This record gives sequence, C-alpha cells and structure tokens, in this order.
Amino acid sequence: MLSGQRGVSLLELMLVVGLVALLSAIAIPSYQRYVDRAKSSRGVQDIGQIQMEIERFRTRQGRLPASLAEAAAAENDPWGAAYVYLDYAADADQSTRRRDGNLRPINTDYDLYSKGKDGQTNKSLSHAKSADDIVRALDGSFIGSAKDF
Repeated sequence: MLSGQRGVSLLELMLVVGLVALLSAIAIPSYQRYVDRAKSSRGVQDIGQIQMEIERFRTRQGRLPASLAEAAAAENDPWGAAYVYLDYAADADQSTRRRDGNLRPINTDYDLYSKGKDGQTNKSLSHAKSADDIVRALDGSFIGSAKDF
C-alpha cells in the first residue's frame, strides 16, 4: 500500500449502506403517495372532460350517448381501465345505480366513474371497494374521490 492512501473500512461501508436504506425507506413510500395523488387528480380532470363531451353530444343530438365511444370520449383511466358510463334513461333497472351512504342515487341522469387504483367497485360508495373510485355525483356538481363524497 502506498503511503498516505486509506481504504474504506467495513464499518464505514455498512454505515453508508444503512443510511441509503433508511433514506429509501422514507422516500419510496412518499413518492408512491405522490404518484397516487397525481393519478387521482388526472382521473378527476378526465371525468370533467368526458362530462363536457357528453353534454356537447346531448346538446347536438338531444339525447345522451349510448356509450363513451359514441360521444368521442372513450379513454382509459390513469390506472389503465376503461371509464364506466351508464345512461339511466337506457337502463330501466334502478338496482344498478350507484348510491351514497344513505342509499340515495348519486345521479339522476347518468353515471360516470373510474374504479380507481384497485380496479374494484361497489354500487354503494360507502363500501370499502368503492373508497378509491373517482366519481361524478350530484349530476356533475361533484367530481372526486368516493371517500370524499
């Protein structure tokens, strides 16, 4: 070994590795929460845009579209699944309508929502499977997370 050169001791190396692991344990979950919030925000924006396309279609055609594709608004949510659209006028079966915690229908004209990160939903917004859904409620007056409704 040349004089004046020092190597890194095993203790110093273990300390650095431990510090990197600690910082990673803090940073990775924070980053994941940031990504989740960003995807939820994008879902809210998308549903707002789709709602505008549906309203434009209704103004031009005098009726609601049969599907999102007919309204030229078919796209996937931030998690890769298709947005769910249900025209209440075309659906006489009211049992499929989504409801709030008091079992009141959340919309009177149509339903539009994303199943959220977990890809699961329930017709009751108070159900755990619906907590991460991004919903349009109160006939478009509310667009946001089902847990916030």
